[in-house]
Amino acid sequence: MKNKIKSLAIVALVAFTTFSFIAVSAEKKEIKTDKSKLVWKGYKFTGSHDGTIGIKSGSLTFEGDKLTGGEFVVDMTSLISLDTEGGMKDRLEGHLKSDDFFGVEKYPTSTLVFKKIESTGKNTYTVTGDLTIKGITKPNTFKISIYGSKATANLKVDRTLYDIKFKSGSFFDNLQDQVIYDEFDLVADLQF
Repeated sequence: MKNKIKSLAIVALVAFTTFSFIAVSAEKKEIKTDKSKLVWKGYKFTGSHDGTIGIKSGSLTFEGDKLTGGEFVVDMTSLISLDTEGGMKDRLEGHLKSDDFFGVEKYPTSTLVFKKIESTGKNTYTVTGDLTIKGITKPNTFKISIYGSKATANLKVDRTLYDIKFKSGSFFDNLQDQVIYDEFDLVADLQF
């Protein structure tokens, strides 16, 4: 009986020692900014505009193959329109960079930091992150899918939460066909 207890104690000690040294370590994978793309699309009563914004830096954190974190810095000065040309393109880009919209002179970057991550299936997650635009931080919940060394995410952003109210029907009356809708889309295609 004493030998049996002694054997069990040794097995327990070995198991405890082994499991103490087996730790899942987090691996931070840097985003390849030159191979990744962030596309925006804004909507107005009479149509829409779309373009891209450069990712300055970013990373996704994994424990094994499970997503556990992420953070991104977006270069707002790189915002361009893809659906306009010439003078119209210059005016639109200048206006979007002005204080009416993103105020890029004062706020040259925006950030996203993952705060809560829930697995919703194989390679898919629902993420709630702190999105900071124009120095204002608000939570944003979105979907992200990961396949190998690539990820895609789709975000809807309510610009009025970040004090971007220009021609918003939520704040101004009688805009008629001049209304610019509050929500815009961001689609990220990432490589890491």
